[in-house]
Amino acid sequence: MSDHQLDIVCYLKTFCGWSEGVRAMLRKYGLPFEEKDIIKNPAFRWEMEQKSGQPLSPCVTVNGHMLADVSGDEVEQYLLEEGMVSAREDAADAPTGSGCVGHG
Repeated sequence: MSDHQLDIVCYLKTFCGWSEGVRAMLRKYGLPFEEKDIIKNPAFRWEMEQKSGQPLSPCVTVNGHMLADVSGDEVEQYLLEEGMVSAREDAADAPTGSGCVGHG
């Protein structure tokens, strides 16, 4: 677990490679986060668009800082650059940089 107390809110789609990549990256670091499903709850989509200024997901806020239209890899990069997590060699349990593709 991280020494830092992080407030992470994720605006995600129910089924989406990008969204699952964000979830997987946060699980990899054992970081708790609040998930706001923009498909199941249109109010969360509106909130995301108001806060990020654009309509694309995933969007992630970390301690109030908005990361708009990001992949799990990009969220991880931000957390590492800001010193919020220490690098981990173990892989995430799902691809962290794949888009929304149909399931086989």
